[in-house]
Amino acid sequence: MLAARLGVYQNRADVLVLALPRGGVPVGFEVAQSLNTPLEVFVVRKLGVPGQEELAFGAIASGGVRVLNRIIVRELGMSQAMIDGVAARELRELERREQLYRDNRPFPDVTGKAVILVDDGLATGSTMLAGVSALRQKKPRQIVVAVPVAAQSTCEDLGKEADEIVCLATPEPFYAVGRWYIDFSQTTDDQVRELLQRAATQKV
Repeated sequence: MLAARLGVYQNRADVLVLALPRGGVPVGFEVAQSLNTPLEVFVVRKLGVPGQEELAFGAIASGGVRVLNRIIVRELGMSQAMIDGVAARELRELERREQLYRDNRPFPDVTGKAVILVDDGLATGSTMLAGVSALRQKKPRQIVVAVPVAAQSTCEDLGKEADEIVCLATPEPFYAVGRWYIDFSQTTDDQVRELLQRAATQKV
């Protein structure tokens, strides 16, 4: 159903689907297969303020990108050493996932391409927002955020950052992403690897 809303991107050489692991990969796989488009992962790690980890002061992402919220950094008086310490810790997890999922394949060149960023849903949207900001530094021509379900306010907020946003359903009240799935069991690392390998072999 989500892929049907993205039909304008079908069979185009300038389009790439990037899925946020882990939950976004099964959704991204179906979208990429329907659109006849390559599928890759885009790993995003939020950088949380020490002691207030839910408060993100930035993010790092696939392709060696770091984005900082200068306002939060300045207001909290965060030192460069503190920023680097958090970033180094998250970088280790990002690199672990990169190696696990991509098998040392280089991050694809997205310059001048239309990139469809896919996840399984958006609640606060903070990870996706970090992903859009990070991806923007890689100079794609267009960033499209595509999810099956999201909070209406989150779609509106992300619509200001992405070039296009496709939210299939925006139920109210929203509660949580998992509420709108029949099966919301956790996607494993092995499932991510399998789907990426299948996508690579099936794409001509």
